[in-house]
Amino acid sequence: MNAADIMTSAVVTVNADATVLDAGHAMLAHRVSGLPVVDWQGRLVGMLTEGDLLHRAETGTERHRSRWVELLIGPGRMAQEYTHTHARKVSEVMTSRLVAIAPDTALDQVVALMERHRVKRLPVVENHRLLGIVSRADLLRALVDKTNAAPPPANATDREIHDRIVAELTRQPWAPRAVIRIEVKDGVVALGGTITDERERIALRVAAENVPGVKSVVDRLVWVEPLSGMVIEPPEEAPKKP
Repeated sequence: MNAADIMTSAVVTVNADATVLDAGHAMLAHRVSGLPVVDWQGRLVGMLTEGDLLHRAETGTERHRSRWVELLIGPGRMAQEYTHTHARKVSEVMTSRLVAIAPDTALDQVVALMERHRVKRLPVVENHRLLGIVSRADLLRALVDKTNAAPPPANATDREIHDRIVAELTRQPWAPRAVIRIEVKDGVVALGGTITDERERIALRVAAENVPGVKSVVDRLVWVEPLSGMVIEPPEEAPKKP
């Protein structure tokens, strides 16, 4: 999947010459936390988010710094902050250094960019034109749609289930494959052996549960603390309801 597959095409935008008040009304009316900013030709020139409007003179939320901090950051930074808290036009408050993506950007790259730049949405642009926007909500929607569209688990033999679990663990660098025992009986997977990190227990269960045909997973893993050698038995299984 790529950005074009999940993006929201009907994007609410705001003109760079609009007022901050107009932008605020648009955010509230459309229940969005950010607006792409376009110029009079429709080209994307910036992004305005709720974060850009946190520190405003109207609400008394401007930053107040001590004198020595003001000396450290310098007059240029202080002037920029004053503009942000007092400006009336969107173009004077918006974030102009944009991180944009192309329609064919793969979703793993989309997520990587969001994390790297700490943003919640990315505009989708082609030839300087805004085609849509990909937000965290769009990624969540893609997850739900993909899960709902997944075919029902196919019937699998115990041997097939065993081999698929082994194959999955072999692909994972964290998996303690050499000290793990996997037994499958009538679709019920029993995990045995030792682990040296309690987090491995959950990951092993998840790996087994995701294999088609698995009915349940029985945890018989023993945690051996590597420094002290302390042995901790697996937690007791909750009694099953009849």
